[in-house]
Amino acid sequence: MKYIHNDLSSEIINAFYTVYNELGYGFLEKVYENALCEELISRKIVCKKQQPIKVFYKSKEVGNYFADIVVADKIIIELKASPLCEEHEFQLLNYLKATDIEIGLLLGFGKEPQIIRKIFTNDRKSEHLKKSV
Repeated sequence: MKYIHNDLSSEIINAFYTVYNELGYGFLEKVYENALCEELISRKIVCKKQQPIKVFYKSKEVGNYFADIVVADKIIIELKASPLCEEHEFQLLNYLKATDIEIGLLLGFGKEPQIIRKIFTNDRKSEHLKKSV
């Protein structure tokens, strides 16, 4: 089975390990965000930091979030400087639910590197929830 945006996901994961191996554990999320963007850019991968995500309820805007990094308008990256937990996974799923983006990577810069890949296809999303990032 071929995963959606598998090649791009693999490149992001490789960049994540490069950053993790260089910086290690203990920095703030912002440091990892900046470093990962630098690494992605050096690989000629388009990325944007702190992209706003609007949340809608019955077609009315009810809130805003900011995705840590959006890559090529295809993958949302959520970074954590601590061990990953279930709440982080739900946060990423909600970002996917509220956008047209179908793939999310949760990257943990804790004592041990962690990666969780989430998929939420557009055919499963409520039309009044999803908007372009």
